[in-house]
Amino acid sequence: MKPSLLLLATVAFSFSCTRAADGIPASYPLKKCVISDEPFGGEMGKPVKVTHEGTDVYLCCKSCLKDFKADPAKYVKMVKDAAAKK
Repeated sequence: MKPSLLLLATVAFSFSCTRAADGIPASYPLKKCVISDEPFGGEMGKPVKVTHEGTDVYLCCKSCLKDFKADPAKYVKMVKDAAAKK
C-alpha cells in the first residue's frame, strides 16, 4: 500500500471502531449515560470511562462519577443487560 492509502485505511478503521463524536467504542451497547440518561458528547462534555470488575461503563461527565461509585454493580448490570439484548 502507498503511504497515503495506508493512512486513509487507518483513519477509516479507527472511525469504524469508535463513535466519531464521542470516542466511545462502536460496540458499546448504550447511547446514553446510565446515571443521567443524557446522550454522550452533548452539553456535558467528553464522556468519562470507568471500569468495574472488567466492564467498561461510559458516563456523560465527571459529575456522574459520585453516583457510579455509590453502586457500581447496578450500572455494570445495566451495561451487561443492554449488551445481552443486542
